[in-house]
Order: sequence, then structure tokens, then C-alpha cells
Amino acid sequence: MSLFKAGNNNCGNNRLSPFRAMSTALAGAIGTGNIVGVAGALSLGGAGAIFWMWIAAVFGMATIFAENVLGVKYREKHPEGYVGGPMYYIEKGLHCKWGAVIFSVLCCLASLGMGNMTQANSVAGALLGGFGISPQICGIILSITVGIIIFGGIKRISALTEKLVPVMTILYILAAFIVLGANIDRLPGALFRIFADAFDIRSTAGGFLGYGMARAVKYGISRGVFSNEAGLGSSPIVHAAAETDDPYTQGMWGIFQVFVDTIIMCTLMALCILTAVPDISGLDGIALSARAFESVLGAGGKVFISLSIILFAFATLISWCYFGEKSAEYLFGKGSVIIFRCIYACVTYFGCILSISLVWDISDTLNGLMAIPNLCALILLSRKINYSEISTIRNRR
Repeated sequence: MSLFKAGNNNCGNNRLSPFRAMSTALAGAIGTGNIVGVAGALSLGGAGAIFWMWIAAVFGMATIFAENVLGVKYREKHPEGYVGGPMYYIEKGLHCKWGAVIFSVLCCLASLGMGNMTQANSVAGALLGGFGISPQICGIILSITVGIIIFGGIKRISALTEKLVPVMTILYILAAFIVLGANIDRLPGALFRIFADAFDIRSTAGGFLGYGMARAVKYGISRGVFSNEAGLGSSPIVHAAAETDDPYTQGMWGIFQVFVDTIIMCTLMALCILTAVPDISGLDGIALSARAFESVLGAGGKVFISLSIILFAFATLISWCYFGEKSAEYLFGKGSVIIFRCIYACVTYFGCILSISLVWDISDTLNGLMAIPNLCALILLSRKINYSEISTIRNRR
């Protein structure tokens, strides 16, 4: 079955097609994690962190498939379209209202943290480093721009991401292949380092046996989850809004989303860094990513990385507002959506001016808390995602 033919993809402009839903969810996933997050994983966990990022992606594909199937299965039909997500399958599938409330509260907070401040902070850093624009000015401009888009709702958000995500993804991949092509002789060594360091059980001076492997696992998995967001519960919120009658196909779109985000995008960045920057010590985040592209593309490489971070982070910014506002709507009703959008636009400014370490600490904490009720629900509802049920759905079609 072709993903591009299944599930009423030919939706009108007033509807959310499965492809638009995937583009919006992918925009929420593709962001700083693919550039800054990968560089951070390498500098903190070594080359082996990339192997464990792949492992996180494999499990993430299964997780996000289950999330999206349940999201479509337990969604509700409202006058403006479908609404769904973990809060709905926790309430209707597990009959646990308080669990749905806990998830919704954490999702609202996470949207302001990981979805907003982390991305805004990266945009500010990219504009400062690449173009000399101060974080304060960036915060004002970004807050106004985000506000204009998010007040148009999911239709305006999805219309932008449907066009922006494929274009910027293709350009990013092409640039990465240019860097890899220039350092193709170092590619086998980079791949060897990834697998060798993933199982490095040597001890460090004053440390303990397996310290290197422990750091690789820790930062590889954490940055992998940060990048593809599988298990957090954000993806099914937008996938549930798709105009489709097939939960199975929408689940497959989720698998495609994780594959593009982590297996392709994150791997390309990691290989660019490992082949172009043999010694990654002393560099982190944007500086490490920029060094890799500068080594081949010159000054244009730094500009390209800055623009990529700005576009990726901006797409994530506007997408995560939808996740947060749907959680706020579940908690307080439709009247809360306007209030949440105002708060979201204002928080964007503070994300630009706060220190990067504080922003990442807040985001990592909220990520973990948000995932707990969702993962518990997936385990308890796993019997609803079995082969016989999927076959029944497909036979009806």
C-alpha cells in the first residue's frame, strides 16, 4: 500500500491531510536536536552516542506507530475537525481522567520549554553568531512573527510546514552530502569510531569501568528522544487531526517521520562532524556543527548552519504551539486557546535571552515527565494495537 495514496490525502485546503499532519509533526521533531543536539551528543558522549541514538530511533519507530494508531482510534470529532492525542486515549482507553489531566498539564509546560524556549534560544544563538543580531532584538522579532502564524491555527501552521519542511530538508541533505563527499576517505573511520565507542568499557583516570559506554548510552538515547520525540506524546496530537479513516496508515507516517528525523538527518550531521572535525574536544553545539561545514564550504558553511538552525527551530516553534494549545483546550475548554497562544508568543522572547544551559535543563526535565504517563498508557493499551485489529481495519477499507 502506498502511503501517498492512502487515507484521503486529497483533502481540501480547509482539511488536514495525512501528509500535512506528518509535515507538521516532523516540523515539531526536526529542530535543534538535529544540529545542536547531535553535536552535543558527540561532545558529551563521544562518537558511540550516535549508535545509541540509532537504537533509540528503532524503538521510537515502534512507539510512535502505537501512539498514532491510538491517537486516531480514540480521537473525537469537533465542529472544526478531529482532536486527539494521549489525553484522549488515556481518558477513553484507560478510563483514567486524572492521568489525562496530568499529561495535558505536562504537555503545556513542555511546549513552553522544549517546543518554545529551546528553539528560540537556538535561533537567537544562530542570529548572534552568524549575523551579529542581539538576543533582545531577535526575541522581539521572533515573538511577533510566531504570534502572527500561530493565531492562524493548525491550518496556517500546517500550510507553512507542508512547504517549508520538505524544502529545508532537501537542502540540508544536499549540503551534508557535499561535506561528506569532500571527506569520503574518512567515512570508514568515522563509522568504525561510532561502533567502537558505543561499547567502550575502558575506565578513565579516577573513573569507573564502562564510563565511556555509560556516557554514550546516556547522551545518545536522551538526544535521540529529544530529536524524534517518539514516546513523548506530541506526535499523536497532530496525527489524530488528519482526515483519514485508517489508524494503521497514520501510524506508518509516524515511522517515516522518525526515520527521516533520526536515521537520515541526525546521522548525516554526525558523519559530517566526525569526518570534517577529527578532534571534537573543546567544541560544542553550533560551533561544532559550523566547524564541520566551514571546513568544506568556507564562510558560507557557517551561514548555512545558522540559516538551517533558524528555519528548523522556527518550524518546531510554531508546530509545538499546536501541541500545547490542544492540551490547554482539553483542560480548560476552547476559550483557553487564545490565552495560551498569547503566553506562548511572550515566552518566545524569554527563550531568546535566557542562558542555554538553563533552557536545556528545563527541556530535558519536562521531556522525561511528559513521557511517563504516555508510555504507561501505551503499555496498558498495547492489546489495542495488535495484528488482528489492524487487519480488521484494513479489511473494512
